[in-house]
This record gives sequence, structure tokens and C-alpha cells, in this order.
Amino acid sequence: MINLKSQKIEWIGEIPINWELRKIKYIFKERKEMNNPIKSKNLISLTIDKGVIPHSEKKGGGNKPKEDISKYKLVYPGDIVLNSMNVIAGAVGLSKYFGVVSPVYYMLHPIDSDSDNEYFKHLFRTEVFQKSLYGLGNGILIKENEDTGKLNTIRMRISMDKLGNQFIPFPPNQEQKLISQYLNKKTSQIDSIIEKIEKKIELLNEQKTALINQYVTKGIDPNVEMKDSGVDWIGEIPKDWDIQKIKYFSTIELSTIDRHQYKEEKRVFICHYPDVYKNEYLNKDTKLPSGTCSEYEFQKFSLLKDDILLTKDSESPDEIGIPTFVLEKLENTVCGYHLAVIRIRNNLVYPEFLYRFLESKCSKDYFFISSNGITRYGLSKSSIENLFVSFPNRNMQLKIIKRIKDLSKFTEDSNLLLSSKINLLKEYRLSLISSVVTGKIRITEVMI
Repeated sequence: MINLKSQKIEWIGEIPINWELRKIKYIFKERKEMNNPIKSKNLISLTIDKGVIPHSEKKGGGNKPKEDISKYKLVYPGDIVLNSMNVIAGAVGLSKYFGVVSPVYYMLHPIDSDSDNEYFKHLFRTEVFQKSLYGLGNGILIKENEDTGKLNTIRMRISMDKLGNQFIPFPPNQEQKLISQYLNKKTSQIDSIIEKIEKKIELLNEQKTALINQYVTKGIDPNVEMKDSGVDWIGEIPKDWDIQKIKYFSTIELSTIDRHQYKEEKRVFICHYPDVYKNEYLNKDTKLPSGTCSEYEFQKFSLLKDDILLTKDSESPDEIGIPTFVLEKLENTVCGYHLAVIRIRNNLVYPEFLYRFLESKCSKDYFFISSNGITRYGLSKSSIENLFVSFPNRNMQLKIIKRIKDLSKFTEDSNLLLSSKINLLKEYRLSLISSVVTGKIRITEVMI
């Protein structure tokens, strides 16, 4: 049984009788050493997910800072790094590197050399600690990515003076080490399980893509006689199938409707890039953001039943050529910028068969090759129009559509189940860390 003593710090609650409460400024010194004269050109970054990493490993990161590196701060191995603008979101890590970091970062190293920084890293990354900092910051900024519509970050700068005056639990040094060893072991085990589940999800999605590719280019009869399609990235197709460029049986329009809103324009709902990227289908239950468009744009880009929307440009070539299918007419709803609208104009191909063909690997390969750009990749109208589509008779198209629907439902259900397991593991991980670093679960040597 743990002998606890009552404390007045709400987020900490009771702590073991031999633990202390100390202000951060009495545990750590702030390292303020500037890179002037230049001692390092190794640019280091801090991420919420991965902690402290070389800037070159950061998504979109380059090898050079944008500013004079003499204005950057030095970071040493063993320093706890905190982002003053984002510490409440978990931007905390333990550095393994010597290098330079952004001037907005705080570097903390222990006053007592026997203190264990791994323990404090775990503590600073708990949600209860982060929430305890609410109200200390100066200003809030919510930034939206124009392409994805996601809220990228919430920034609230916390001064070192205010941060340094916050109380945190301070176990004896030996117990700090036991806690960090235990948490490193347990979190590594949990992360390994999560990684295996994520791999299962990845394999399921790869299997779905491979089977869709097989169904829309080879059919569902493995013994059917084949012929050369004449298109390298499609290969052989069943002997009685046809192949045509998409422009010969459909129209393609590139939307001009952006996120800007004007009083004189018509109020509408707009399907934007992220709505296509994250939805297999669009229907009346799909929640879409509001916006405005001209009457001409409304007439041209209103969404109709059986329309196919396609992402046409992005910062990553992997994110272009992603389709979604409109299951029913959406009232007062239009297609937004960065998207193409594809509409079947004859009876050769069922719209949903074309949608599934656009999901296939061969379509993705074509769009990848056809995209242009360096920092931003895009598909032109002509590149979409010149996509070759293989297709059987309409009766066989319906059978293939049904087969892919069943496959998609199985994959979706499996992914939901696996994702729920991941969420439970992540919740357990957070709860375990919080309980251990505040002394609610006492760690002994036999537990390591």
C-alpha cells in the first residue's frame, strides 16, 4: 500500500510520503547559450509525435534554416527541449543531439546532475501537466491549412518565468530512474503492439487496392482469356473488354471555387479537398463547410448524383488522383478548388465502375507519372482526360461493383475494429504514464 500525503496542487493530487513538490526553476537551469560564434550547423527540430529529431527528418524539412543560424540556441544531449509556443500541446522532448534549435525553444538541464531527465520528459508530456498550464499563455493562434481544412496548431506562448514557477512532483533520484526505466519498457511494449496493428491496417488497405486493381483490369474470372491492352500501366485485360480514354465517355471540369467568401455571391455548401480525401462516398449526411460562389460557378459545379470528384493537386504526389463518389444529388452544394468533377455522359461505363477504376493502382501510377511540380504537384485537365480506362459489358461492371463494395465494407469494418484497439492502447499508455509520474502507481525494482 502506498503511503500518500495530501497536496494542494489539483492536477497532481496526493503523492507518496517521501516525494517532494518543487518548482521547475528549482529543478532545472535554462540553457540560453547562443550559436554565436558558430559552434554547430546541425539544425534540430521538435515534433509533438517524435520529440527531438534532426530537421532533415521532419516532414517538409530541409537541411538549412531559413534564418541566420547565429541567432539560434544551442542544444546538448540530455537537454529537455520545450516549445514555448506549443508546450500545452505536448511539444516536449529529450535531445540526443548537439546542434542548434529555434529561438522559441527552451532547453532545460538539471541542477542536480543525479536527476533523471527521462522521468521529467514523461511528466511534461502528460495531458494533466499540459492542462495545468492553461491560462499561463499569452495569446492563442489557430491556424488552418487551406488545402486540407485541418487545424494545424494551437499556439499559446508561455514565458519561462511562469513555467519556472509551476510545481511538479519530485521523487527521490533513485525512484526517478526506476520510473523512467519502467515507463520506457512499458511504452516500448505498447508502441510495438500499436505498430503491429497499424501494419495490419496498412496491409488490409494494400490488399484492397490490389484487389480493386485486379477486378477493374482483369475481372473476377481468373480463367478468362486475356489480350494486350496496349497500355503499359494496365497490362493485359480480358479478351472481350474495351479500353478508351476517359474523355470519350465523360466530361472533366476543374473547379474554380476557393474558400474566400463574398457578400454578393450565393451562399452554398462546398466540398473541399479534405472532404474528398477522407470520404469514400458523399451523401446528404456528409457534413460540408459553407461558403460562397458566383451564379455561373453554381451552375457549372453543383454536385449531382453519380458525380466523381478527384483531388487534382497537393503538396505530395501521393495525395493527387484520390476520388470520391456522390451517391445522391446534394442540394445547394458545389465542388471546391483543387478538385476535378468527372461526369459520365453515355452508357458505356457505370459511374461507380469508373469511380472504382480511379481507386485502382494503375490509375494512381498514371496520375503519379502525369503530375507536375516540385514543391506542389498537380494534374492538368488534359492529363486527366487522357487516362485510359478498361471496362467490360455493363452486366459484368455491376458484378464487379458489387464485389468491390463487399471488399470495401470488410476492409472498413476491420479497420474500425483495429483503430479502436489502437485508441484503447493509446488511452492506456497516457493513463499509465500519468499514474506513474505522479506516484499513484509505485514502481519497484522487481517491476523493471
